[in-house]
Amino acid sequence: LSFDDRLAMLVDREVTAREDRRQQRYLKSAKLRADAVIEGVDFAPRRGLDRSQILGLAEGTWVRNHHQVSIVGATGTGKTFLACALANAAIRRGHTALYLRFPRMLDELAIARADGRFGRLMASWARVDVLILDDFLLRPLTADQAADTLEIIEDRAGLRSTIVTSQLPIANWHEALGEPTLADAVVDRLLKACTASSSTVTPCA
Repeated sequence: LSFDDRLAMLVDREVTAREDRRQQRYLKSAKLRADAVIEGVDFAPRRGLDRSQILGLAEGTWVRNHHQVSIVGATGTGKTFLACALANAAIRRGHTALYLRFPRMLDELAIARADGRFGRLMASWARVDVLILDDFLLRPLTADQAADTLEIIEDRAGLRSTIVTSQLPIANWHEALGEPTLADAVVDRLLKACTASSSTVTPCA
């Protein structure tokens, strides 16, 4: 090999190594389920999942376009696994991600408000390319919790992507969110781009 060829190989090797290190760093900070990858999604007919649509989401266009995904279904239908698998696929394409359980997130926000970290915490979540809110609306929200939820969603609207998983049917989200104006704003922003259920993944207008 010529000097230029050897140099090119060394540069390629260094670029690959740096990309691998960055990907591992993103995976560690994302706190995803370690085994949740698109290759591990169960497409058995009994589950009714649309393989082409899910694999299409794994390509990451929805992340680049700052769209949202909502995954709705009963306990044990694989919502968390699918959400983490989509986030994992986004990380492979160079995006950052973070997994949050929604009930625990609300508690963390309350603590952060009390000790003066609220603004910094909100800003850190706003910077993440793909934010997972797992177990969304597991219980009805207080007025303060609904307002905080809107702030999180509003910070990301048109700028970042969010994956929401919920046992609660979308038709019941307004009631769980409480105050009608806040509820309208949250639901409108979450359902503006993409939605999913435990059995289908359907793009929205």
